[in-house]
This record gives sequence, structure tokens and C-alpha cells, in this order.
Amino acid sequence: MTPQMMIAAEQKSAEVTDWAARIGWLVGLALFVALLYWLMREGWKWRGTLQGDLPELPTAPSEPGPVRLELTGRYHGSTTAGQWLDRIVAHGLGTRSRVALTLTDAGLDVVRPGAADFFVPVAQLREARLDKGIAGKVLTEGGLLVVTWAHGDRLIDSGFRSDRAAEHNEWVDTLNNMIDTSDQSIDTEGAR
Repeated sequence: MTPQMMIAAEQKSAEVTDWAARIGWLVGLALFVALLYWLMREGWKWRGTLQGDLPELPTAPSEPGPVRLELTGRYHGSTTAGQWLDRIVAHGLGTRSRVALTLTDAGLDVVRPGAADFFVPVAQLREARLDKGIAGKVLTEGGLLVVTWAHGDRLIDSGFRSDRAAEHNEWVDTLNNMIDTSDQSIDTEGAR
């Protein structure tokens, strides 16, 4: 073979694909991803076990009174109050979902399709504010309605995002007025 033929032959030949090595890498990658998923799931379960001392969530009373405000949107989760990354997962509080909030004289009714509903009595409400984030969700400044409430011996922050964000300010004002009124009535009863 002449040198010109050898150069032409080298240019036309391609490297043979090693399919066994490629399949091995893909199987290894799939196993690694499955291991990571399993570890995350076990961490979620462990967090729920650690929060097992959290009492059962209250349910709405049969006669909650007249509706003050209603909101539909998203529930983004609950955290320990003041610690926006310490997610609470016990009793389904860590599960994101659609939400329908109803504020009545009795308290805040949280209805979540596909997740556990709960009710926060007005006496347990502590504060409402606008914030920008809660564990796993960060929005623009003031894009999240955060309600602080007492449950057992813990203070909990729950984050909600309305389908119409303009409603957030009205919710904050109304909730904080209810909380102030509730606090004043408790103080007045205690002074008697």
C-alpha cells in the first residue's frame, strides 16, 4: 500500500463504539440517582419521626361563623417560626398543594385537596406578614403570605400564595386586627 492510500484509509475509518462501557455507565448513573432519591426519602421520613411530638392538627368546627375572607392559591409548607428553612413534615404539613383558605370568627380553615386539611383557632393565631420565602420556595419580596400560629408547644409559620397576590395585604391587615382583638379580649377576661 502506498503512503497516500494509508492516509486515505486512516481518514475514513471510525472508532468502534464500546457499547458495553456506555451501558455500564448508564446503569451506574441510574443506580446513583436511585440511591440519592432513596436517601432523600429516608431523610424526609426521619424528619417526620423527629417531629412526632407535634399534636394532631385541629379540624374546623361545625359552626365556624360568618366568612370574613376567602382565598384560593398554593400552600407552600410550614416551618418552625422564625426559621424559614426548618420545614415541618409531620401530619402532612410539609406537603405542597393547592389551598382554599377561609377566615371566619372562629379561625383560619385550611382546605388542601390531596393533603390533610387543618384549622387554626383564632386564639392560636399569632401574626400575619408578607415575606419572600419559606423552605423550598423563594418569591419576590412580599410575594408570600406567612401566618404564624401556635400548635402544641411550637410556633409554626405557614406559607401561602394567592392566585391573586393583591389579596395578600388585606389578609395581613384582617388577620393582625383579629389577633389584636383576640389578645385584648383575653387580657380583659384575665383582669376580671
